[in-house]
Amino acid sequence: MAVPKRKHSNSRTGKRRSHDRLTARQLQACPKCSTPAPSHVVCPNCGHYQGRPMVETGE
Repeated sequence: MAVPKRKHSNSRTGKRRSHDRLTARQLQACPKCSTPAPSHVVCPNCGHYQGRPMVETGE
């Protein structure tokens, strides 16, 4: 089994982990109501998805 000969420094460990951070959700404007909503998700404001009504809203 492969075992490291020496301990990795904190700097080297940090460089390896630099891409492990969380990223914010990508928001796009809804074409019907212009509310920012996550892509590929039904709009929480108007209930439309890809131009079609998917969820009944209480308007």
